[in-house]
Amino acid sequence: MEAATAVIAEIVRNVAPVDDLERRHLGETLRWLGQTDDIFRRAKPATPARHLVSYVVLIDPDARAILLGHHRKAGLWLPTGGHVDPGEHPFATAGREAAEEIGIAAEFSVVGPEPLFLTITTTVGIGACHEDVSLWYVIRGDRTHPYQLDPREFSDQRWWSIDDFSTSETDPYLPRFLTKLRAALSR
Repeated sequence: MEAATAVIAEIVRNVAPVDDLERRHLGETLRWLGQTDDIFRRAKPATPARHLVSYVVLIDPDARAILLGHHRKAGLWLPTGGHVDPGEHPFATAGREAAEEIGIAAEFSVVGPEPLFLTITTTVGIGACHEDVSLWYVIRGDRTHPYQLDPREFSDQRWWSIDDFSTSETDPYLPRFLTKLRAALSR
């Protein structure tokens, strides 16, 4: 196992699963990492067919709200984020994506600098389908601040309640993430 893959494996081992599905995704990710070092996207849209992503979920913990953008290619309401570049640490990806897609320096003070959640998702929308192994990072935002999501990536943006979230047009695992986030915020 190359050093970069070993770093990712350690990050994955430190994610505490919220349920059996996340436990399965964590186990599958560790098996995958044990079988290959080809874990970073090298060519758009899907080479290799499974690769790492860092989601960057902007939340206002006081307003108990998250900012989602309507993603142009996926056609879904999604957090910001993107593919982890070859050799890049997923935490660095989260910071880079916050700067690129939200225009801010990421502040990881809500639940800490480690990813809160991990999912394996088959993508939808325009382009070749592939599997994203996504590490979900949480960054602090302020609902009263006028953020502008990257218009090349997102056609619209909206704050959503983490307690009363209600759309099916999103990442299929976002409701489970919100369950885990609510528990983390209550600690």
